[in-house]
Amino acid sequence: MLEYIMVFLGAAIPCIEIMIVIPLGIIRGLSPIWVIVLSFAGNMATVLLLIVGFQNIKEWIARRKRKKGNSGSKRQRRAEKIMNTYGLPVLALAGPILIGTHIAAFIGLVLGAKKVNTAIWSAISIALWCVVFGMLTVMGFDFFVDRT
Repeated sequence: MLEYIMVFLGAAIPCIEIMIVIPLGIIRGLSPIWVIVLSFAGNMATVLLLIVGFQNIKEWIARRKRKKGNSGSKRQRRAEKIMNTYGLPVLALAGPILIGTHIAAFIGLVLGAKKVNTAIWSAISIALWCVVFGMLTVMGFDFFVDRT
């Protein structure tokens, strides 16, 4: 039970996310279905918290940037370029691979996407990538491990 809680919490942490948690959970011997479901729930929970608390976070980052005189990271600039070129759906779908789901959602909101659209596209993206990472891990793990 503790391992499944760790999957949920690991997926909720922005730096770790689903790309790391799902393969680790499945390789550890946990049920792939539960790992995928809990990873989705953990990651989506913190993305929804970010979307709901967006205005407060935006003001905090603006104060921090003014204080440091920082123009943003390479990841942020990449996300802005994707959003401006292709829009929210591509930013959300590419987010888990390129920049992380939390940064993708935040950049989308900063660049004017509606909260509801950001939540919907984030959910679609996270669900899709959870299934992809889960299936690839199971298929790859079965390829390397002889279970007979």
